[in-house]
Amino acid sequence: MSKFPSDEWAKEYVEKLNSNESYQDAGKQWEGAITFVIQPDGDFKDTAYLYLDLFHGKCRDYKFSMSAADIPKSEFSYIGKYGNWKRLINREIDPIQGVLTGKFKLDGSMMKIMRFTKAAKEMVSTASQVSTEF
Repeated sequence: MSKFPSDEWAKEYVEKLNSNESYQDAGKQWEGAITFVIQPDGDFKDTAYLYLDLFHGKCRDYKFSMSAADIPKSEFSYIGKYGNWKRLINREIDPIQGVLTGKFKLDGSMMKIMRFTKAAKEMVSTASQVSTEF
């Protein structure tokens, strides 16, 4: 079981994402990196960052850090409080609805993201498959 957020969790997530054929199909036209930003709330006191270099249905590279300075620049950032990330990973929140309801903030082109909603949902589905400890 991997603690969220952590490098161990990120590594397992990327391995599962890269073996998810549904994600590979849904993301086959996608080019661009995204950074997940996990913000503090009552259960988590720090800010964590997970950078994913996504290209044609694969994650070519990732980087986890507790410091924004360690994270490469990405085209998108998906930002939310720890409790909302927990609910997202447990599939209680849809990734697109999370943005539309203000539980998450998206920095980057919403038009581009909206063309890849199936890939976003597959990414969440994959996260729910990681054996996670909160």
